[in-house]
Amino acid sequence: MISTYQLPAKDRVVSFVWQHFLLLISLYLMTLGVVLCIKSALGSSVISSLPLSLSIAGADGIVPPLSVGGYTIAMNFVLVFLQILVLRRRFEPVQLFQLLIGWVFGWLIDINMIVTSSLVCDTILSCAAAQFIGCTVMAVGIAFEVRCGSVTMPGEGLPVALSRVTGKPFPKLKIYVDTTLVVLAVISSYIFFGTWKWNIIGPGTLFAMIYVGLVVKFVVARISWFDRILHYRPDFRRYLFGLARYLRRP
Repeated sequence: MISTYQLPAKDRVVSFVWQHFLLLISLYLMTLGVVLCIKSALGSSVISSLPLSLSIAGADGIVPPLSVGGYTIAMNFVLVFLQILVLRRRFEPVQLFQLLIGWVFGWLIDINMIVTSSLVCDTILSCAAAQFIGCTVMAVGIAFEVRCGSVTMPGEGLPVALSRVTGKPFPKLKIYVDTTLVVLAVISSYIFFGTWKWNIIGPGTLFAMIYVGLVVKFVVARISWFDRILHYRPDFRRYLFGLARYLRRP
């Protein structure tokens, strides 16, 4: 297979656009899964636990009234800032692209909150179904996002930075970072509401922490077809020419 760097400049641009179009689809699936987990009221996913707590507190006037997506964007910016503090001169400027990815991720969460606004889970069965489907969709999105090979999400970028500095394995540090986010969400619940909020951190959160990783591992081993799509280079000029001919038909 021809390396992307061996392609002419125009083809590299097309390849870059196509890669990040597929990344956008992956992020949409991830955020749809996140929102379904929130809708289940059985406990949000790890990445949305703290933003959800802050968003609910914001609706009560305790903190600035931002959406879940808004607080997710803010949290992603903090995670990138922590990477800069950890790596210092070893921080690569290209990793600032994580800020854009983090912003898109938060924006898509809010979009999916609107899309699923009519979804109501008022029975144990419907709540469990929303949690299960949400975790599955999120895992599929993560598997695609990993295959896209772009800049990592800030939630993965921080443990990668810590791994580079400490020499400890990424999976272990990823668990540490995720656990820290969950603990902060629990602490914020007691600070803001004086009690444990099961819709923020609940059995669904624990299920997501275990199940999502298993599904990602399963899906990644079975999506070679996605690699073929990823390395496909659309001929946009041909598509536009065909569209123009179609529109000119009497």
